[in-house]
Amino acid sequence: MKQTLEQLKEELQYEKTNACVQCGYCLPVCPTYMTMGKETHSPRGRINLIKMVGEGKITDLSVLEEPMNMCLGCRACETACPTGVQYGSLLEAARAAIVKRKTFSVPVRLLRNAMFKKVFPSRQAMTLTGNAVWLYEKSGVRKAAHKSGMTNKLPYHLGAFEAVMPQAVSPKERKKTPDRIKAKGEKKYTVAFFTGCIMDAMFQRINRLSIELLAEAGCDVVVIQKQTCCGALHAHSGEMEEAKRLAKQNIAAFEEENVDFVVNNAGGCGAMLYEYGHLLASDQEWAARASAFSEKSKDISEVLISCGGLPNLRSKRKERVTYQRSCHMTNVQKVTKQPVELLKSISGVQLIEMERADMCCGSAGIYNIVNYDASMEILDEKMKDTKATGASVVVTTNPGCLLQMKLGIERENLSQSVRALHLIEYLAETAGIS
Repeated sequence: MKQTLEQLKEELQYEKTNACVQCGYCLPVCPTYMTMGKETHSPRGRINLIKMVGEGKITDLSVLEEPMNMCLGCRACETACPTGVQYGSLLEAARAAIVKRKTFSVPVRLLRNAMFKKVFPSRQAMTLTGNAVWLYEKSGVRKAAHKSGMTNKLPYHLGAFEAVMPQAVSPKERKKTPDRIKAKGEKKYTVAFFTGCIMDAMFQRINRLSIELLAEAGCDVVVIQKQTCCGALHAHSGEMEEAKRLAKQNIAAFEEENVDFVVNNAGGCGAMLYEYGHLLASDQEWAARASAFSEKSKDISEVLISCGGLPNLRSKRKERVTYQRSCHMTNVQKVTKQPVELLKSISGVQLIEMERADMCCGSAGIYNIVNYDASMEILDEKMKDTKATGASVVVTTNPGCLLQMKLGIERENLSQSVRALHLIEYLAETAGIS
């Protein structure tokens, strides 16, 4: 029993819980605590539960399941914490321990295995997914499904997300994305572009625009074909070994090119790439390589600013713009100023900072699908702050946030007057790049 408990303490990274002094600074920045009001659904409460399991005071790990699963993983608590508690590590360790001991039903086990091991890591599978979405739109099936009311028969939350689904590019257009593109004018950096799995399947247009803007700013860009999913969804879902395997595959793939930076355009992916050093810190063979990779990992806004920004950005109409910060960019990568600087550089734009801009929108990967009601409560609060700005454009830097804000706009019946765009989409629009 003692050996088993010691093993569990090590799995849970119990020693890290001692950094928490129970001060409560995390409470007002925690979206789940603020909407639900439960101590167990706060960072402090979750750490207490982990501590009690590690000390043998709680022997049934299922007690951890709901509090851990209801956490968005936004990590705003880390930014607020005066003692530097590594909450993200504790959360992922707890989820991994739960998954390791949980007996899933056969359908759930098969689904998890398919998605985490076969679909997300496979560029071919994700390409097929993107092509299927394009076919769904272009074949008339989507229009017929809406006209017949079939989409109304979906569970409400799936029907809601179907309505804001991004427009996929055609298979022909998908093949046009170059493996390499030269800088326009003086070359400032050579960068490798991280395509991501969801971004490449569902938001490929944003990826292509990202590559064009990097070249416009003075970067030689290479797209490495051996890259794979960053592993963020795996780590957040307790599949840590698979997350580590994907991290190693990406590190090895990007090491084949001598580049200044590895550039991404999605806050969630960027945070995961940034944390490869932490993820593989205990692996002697990979620790140094992972740390070197993480140091090169940059959000596209950082690189564009390092290049001196983009010239001649101009909005065709004077409009108010507000910026919804990606939690992982803000709290993990600590990237806050660069997106704002880029938006401020656009002629004709009035940038209005929203209240609580760094409060999570409720997306959090697949949280808004598996915890829809809680996600919508958090989104409704976010929309109050969004509407107060009077902005006609809401800019964000993460695909999940983008869909969530589009959903919020639909829920508030604002789709005729307010647009939600990825930062790259808006920069390309104001640069005259279609």
